Amino acid sequence: MSKPSRKPAFSGLLFFAIVFSASVYFTFAAVQGNYGVFRRAEIELEAKKLRTELAELTAEAERMENLTRRLSDDYLDIDLLDQQARDILGAIRPDEIVVN
Repeated sequence: MSKPSRKPAFSGLLFFAIVFSASVYFTFAAVQGNYGVFRRAEIELEAKKLRTELAELTAEAERMENLTRRLSDDYLDIDLLDQQARDILGAIRPDEIVVN
């Protein structure tokens, strides 16, 4: 009687090793790769910080535009002009006392 031929188990083992390695690689890339889940979370956090910074800079720009408008020729705010003269030139009125 002849022996039944057995297929080598090595080819099946090699196939499953390749499939397992590929699945591990793609899972790692999906989680920690350049376009993975962790990178997406980092980008969203950075976007939130940048939106906050944009809001702060917009408020600062609006404040500066308001001050500029108040010192323009069309609309002159005497109190603001007096404050700027005191800050920049160090001007004081004769009836004021300077405390350092």
